[in-house]
Amino acid sequence: MSKKLGFLGLLRAYMNRNKLGDILVLRGILTSDDLRKHLKAHKQQNLRFGQYLIQQNIISRKQLVLSLVAQSSVRSTAATLAVFTSLSAFAPKTASAGSIKDVPANLILASATVGADTISRVAPKRNLFGSAEKRSSDISAFTKWTAMFNNFERDIKSPEGNKVLAKWKSDLTTLRGQSLKQMAASVNTMVNKTRYITDDRNWGKSDYWATPVEFFNKGGDCEDFAIAKYASLRALGVPENRMRIAIVQDMVKNIPHAILVVYGDDGAYILDNQSQAMKFARDVKTYKPIFSINRTGWWLHEKAPTGGTVLASAAQ
Repeated sequence: MSKKLGFLGLLRAYMNRNKLGDILVLRGILTSDDLRKHLKAHKQQNLRFGQYLIQQNIISRKQLVLSLVAQSSVRSTAATLAVFTSLSAFAPKTASAGSIKDVPANLILASATVGADTISRVAPKRNLFGSAEKRSSDISAFTKWTAMFNNFERDIKSPEGNKVLAKWKSDLTTLRGQSLKQMAASVNTMVNKTRYITDDRNWGKSDYWATPVEFFNKGGDCEDFAIAKYASLRALGVPENRMRIAIVQDMVKNIPHAILVVYGDDGAYILDNQSQAMKFARDVKTYKPIFSINRTGWWLHEKAPTGGTVLASAAQ
């Protein structure tokens, strides 16, 4: 229990520290004592806190601008995580690694796993987009993700679901014998042919994580594309420790976005509904990872310590 609270408590504390003063402390520009002193003095001034700090020559304009950018990013991250954890109070008390059924594995196609059989189950080292990672096996807060697996199991037993599955399996069978890289690229192209539609238009909800059956039947948005790709590769026999759905901040559009990350021996592959071609993570410069998840756990992504040694795979 203490380990769970400690990890989630750390996440909440990190995400809640989004005021300018907190950012300045996090960046090492001010100490906590300095912050308290300047906040007290600032109350007597009719200025914004940042303007006050510049006027008093406490920080430079460049430091203020960079801190405001960091503040905006943290707030966006906090809003994104709030979406995915808003129903955590209704989650099962236990939803840890191995407690959720590996539904896509029940669809594994023996004739299509020749290439997958050659994939090493020893996952390469990861530092997605150069970030530092903190892992937890407790995924109970991510109720949309865990509910998707339950709904998926329901769908594959339904008559309508069987029709969708038959077409899906037929498409996947054509990928038999391919390498992991080839399968990932092919799945990215195949799934991206499905129409994009927002959750509010599709489901009348602001956010809904659709099963692959629902997605192929009705279309979906970015996380639905990522889920369908995850399930497709899992059905082809790709080990789960080679895949994660990643929630990232699109730094160009300034919105959260979902992608599938597949870890190959030659780097991390990005399967993205915004790109018809699969890319290496090292070639994608516009995404900042927030968290990533698979059936066995989830990872919080933070800025890697400056001055530290970055593993060769970190840029992949």
